[in-house]
Amino acid sequence: MGKRKMDSDLHRIKLETGTVYQTSKGGNYYFRYQVKGERKCVSLKTANQEEAIRKAKALLPTVQATNLEVIATHVKVARKLAAQTKSLPISQIWETYSTHPQRALPATMREQLAYEATLAEFIGTLDRRIKQFSQITEADVIKFADNLRTTQISVSTHNRKIVRLRKIFNTLKEYRDGENPFDLKVLKRKEREEQGVTVRRLAFTREQEEQLREILDDPQVKILNKEEIKVVFYIGMYTGQRLKDCALLQWQNVDLVHQRINVTQYKTGQSVTIPIAKPLYEILLEAKERQVDGYVNPQVAKRYKQKDSRGKCIGDNLVNVDVMRVINHLGVETSVAVEGRKRKTTVLGFHSLRHSFASFCAEAGVPKSAVVSILGANSEIVDAFYVHIGEDVQRYAVEAISGSAESTPVARIKRALEYISSIPEPSAELLAVEKILKN
Repeated sequence: MGKRKMDSDLHRIKLETGTVYQTSKGGNYYFRYQVKGERKCVSLKTANQEEAIRKAKALLPTVQATNLEVIATHVKVARKLAAQTKSLPISQIWETYSTHPQRALPATMREQLAYEATLAEFIGTLDRRIKQFSQITEADVIKFADNLRTTQISVSTHNRKIVRLRKIFNTLKEYRDGENPFDLKVLKRKEREEQGVTVRRLAFTREQEEQLREILDDPQVKILNKEEIKVVFYIGMYTGQRLKDCALLQWQNVDLVHQRINVTQYKTGQSVTIPIAKPLYEILLEAKERQVDGYVNPQVAKRYKQKDSRGKCIGDNLVNVDVMRVINHLGVETSVAVEGRKRKTTVLGFHSLRHSFASFCAEAGVPKSAVVSILGANSEIVDAFYVHIGEDVQRYAVEAISGSAESTPVARIKRALEYISSIPEPSAELLAVEKILKN
């Protein structure tokens, strides 16, 4: 490794052979060296100091050779390669990327706008002296990532921004030399950074779901499109589907004759078929009288699909506000502050119905595979509510091999029957319990 010394006035960097220098501030760097007493100079075609040093070092093996013909050939190739790098001003990065055939094609306008916003955020952190895309260095990228860490966003949000910028730089690699600076592993945050964040989405209790039904039936509670919002809640309660799937459900996917609903989930693209529970069936019959085809909840669907002038969907937030107005009538805290984050985290919302569905299924002993087939994914939601079942099975297994069966269901039933038999004159209620236990 050669020594490097920087003269801040002359912009000169001394290598073990030759010197990298600038003739003017902000201009291209040059590599000057001597071969058999003859001074040579080649433009490195970059105003980026780190890239200039890297290019010069790549020339060192040939520069240090004795064959002048080899040197000339190498310099010629180096110049040709440098000329292949196209010029791209910072101000034209997004315009160039957004029309590039290899750009990312997000499924939603929201994510496409997020790409543009993240790029603008990154450019806003760059030194004003940086005018070209090729001048952006690893140091600039590290500075951006470090700045993100101070903005109190979640680990996942931080990493999504890094991934977006990595894609942009990969797509525009023809406009710069060297590796993608966003490939650096140090840029992304680790999930373990938020191990101390224990706030998670909560499930509604049965009592809370009953309260929600009462709120939806209360004429004093005023909610926009209330009749349809009620249907949306019932679909969520009895199918465990996400808000978008409930709000945009169409009659063509509802089979009232065989009492089944077919849903192709918007988030995953997975298709699920769900039996219609009796309370939901009755609500759907009422809805059918209002709307016989198209969307089950046409006004809610229309509101959900609203977009702004840029084509970004804003209706999902509008409908979410509507459902949260119902949930807020429960009088419980729906979001909590989290240390290290700017925004509060929602712990109780429409998505909580999905958690409740999994919870109630687990309590009823429904096989995990059946719940997964309805929710559409073997997600952490299912795992969270089925873990205690695994613990019970493990405990019984350990007790069985250790010869201790005192706490197994069979042992507890046996003790209950012995207790009832010991009572001289058991009541009719106890006799009824005894009959159930014996059967």
